[in-house]
Amino acid sequence: MRRVVFNQKGGVGKSSIACNLAAVSATQGYRTLLIDLDAQANSSHYLSGLTGDAVPTGIADYFKQVLAGGAAGKKARPPITETPFENLHLITATAELADLQPKLEAKHKINKLRKLLESLSEEYERIYLDTPPALNFFTVSALIGADRCLIPFDCDSFSRQALYSLLGEIEELQEDHNEGLEVEGIVVNQFQPRAALPQQIIDELLAEGLPVLPVHLMSSVRMRESHQVCTPLIHFDARHKLTQQFVELHEYLERQA
Repeated sequence: MRRVVFNQKGGVGKSSIACNLAAVSATQGYRTLLIDLDAQANSSHYLSGLTGDAVPTGIADYFKQVLAGGAAGKKARPPITETPFENLHLITATAELADLQPKLEAKHKINKLRKLLESLSEEYERIYLDTPPALNFFTVSALIGADRCLIPFDCDSFSRQALYSLLGEIEELQEDHNEGLEVEGIVVNQFQPRAALPQQIIDELLAEGLPVLPVHLMSSVRMRESHQVCTPLIHFDARHKLTQQFVELHEYLERQA
């Protein structure tokens, strides 16, 4: 299973969702890998605690091998980092990705990540891909190589309008590049159950036939605290309500698989 977590809108909790679902997956006994494709490298820091020059070159190293071509390009493989958490491995991102993007586009390397993912799927039962908040080379590469897509969503009108555009772009990509890509659903994040507007928006999206998932992730300072200590919620506070929502979401996705 190769699952990409993507939304073009920033600040919707994309990295938090990808990392915490991956961490739950690992605790459930699945050999799990998270690939960070965002030059901001939030997932890399969250799962490893590393910063600056201490962060391995990760996925950037793989793409540099691809650009080099020849034997190096054919045998290209990124360094994989062991996290402090059992069964959970990481391919880190660095700011260098931003410089590599135009070179990869010029060389038409859009399918290289798909081939890497096919190879890594022989070693890992679950692969999560965290993407930049833009439909750029790395995001399109991830969508081409994945078989499932989760869309984080926070309940406001700006996010709603962006959602329609995003779903249209994914549909076009499915038709042109990856017919097997399944939109698993829309993950409502930072949900406030006592506020009327979020529930109203959810009800309207469901009435339109959009795949809003039944598990909604609450807003909690506990998430920010887990970021601070670089520890996913399942290891930081396993009994917290938000942690249990991540477990419930993971179990729901596994049942639908």
